[in-house]
Amino acid sequence: MSGVVSVLVAAVLWGTVGPAQIWAGSGAHPVSLGAARMLLGGLLLTVVMVRSAGLRTLMRRGVRRWIVVSVLVTAAFQVCFLQAVERSGAALATATAFGTVPVVSGVCGLVLSGERLSRRWAVGTLCAVVGIGLLLLPGSEGRTDILGVVYGVAAGAAFGVYIAATKELGARGGDLDAAAPVSVLCAGLVVSPSLLVAPEGLFTVRGAALVGWLALGTTALGYLLFTRGVGRLSAATVGTLSLTEPLVATMLGVVLLGERPGPLAVVGGVLLLGGLVAVSVPGRRRAVALESRPEPAGR
Repeated sequence: MSGVVSVLVAAVLWGTVGPAQIWAGSGAHPVSLGAARMLLGGLLLTVVMVRSAGLRTLMRRGVRRWIVVSVLVTAAFQVCFLQAVERSGAALATATAFGTVPVVSGVCGLVLSGERLSRRWAVGTLCAVVGIGLLLLPGSEGRTDILGVVYGVAAGAAFGVYIAATKELGARGGDLDAAAPVSVLCAGLVVSPSLLVAPEGLFTVRGAALVGWLALGTTALGYLLFTRGVGRLSAATVGTLSLTEPLVATMLGVVLLGERPGPLAVVGGVLLLGGLVAVSVPGRRRAVALESRPEPAGR
């Protein structure tokens, strides 16, 4: 359960990204905001987590290419997700993105690692995806923007690939404590030219506070917890647990942003929560049962 708890807390932190971006109203360009978030958060993660021995593991054959994939999809996620929030609002963007994650992460786990897509994963993911679909319906009070939805789906696909790439890194001997900071920091460098092109809004009080929270709370602490948990769970399970994010974003939208979801959105939230429970709780019970089973005589 420690892996489940770590991923869930990280997802709660990440669920605050969209609401914080809208609530701050800094006027910062989404790409510049993402670059500042990754550079500052990645730098802090590097100081706290990276050791020279861990860096050397990332240079191994079979590991290097997954680091490159991890950097590229991290950059893509930041850019696409913050653009989706800008165009579609916090709840809708987060729901769209993380409705895509479990499908992509589950399929990647099947293709890359041969992970079996269990019935529990299928049921939990189905409940969660149907719940997110209800959140996207007109009665949920979302701002429908086609390009915003496209950005959200692209962000979710990028994060699903990131989950699979992280597990591939670990399976090939890469140090995950070094991989996460390197991915975030290098992704920030990839999109850093945007800081020169569109720096507006970052150097105001609201902009600085927003960057501080996104970098320290959601990036540094979030990725630290996520890295601690992802190696202990299957890619499919991690992807479905990440659906906590749209639930948190929707709740914060109601409390902080004045969004009022309709009955369909309420049902969607209940289904989403039910999907998360289906993924986490039954697996724990089965693990306890296996651990408590006596070994056959003679062993």
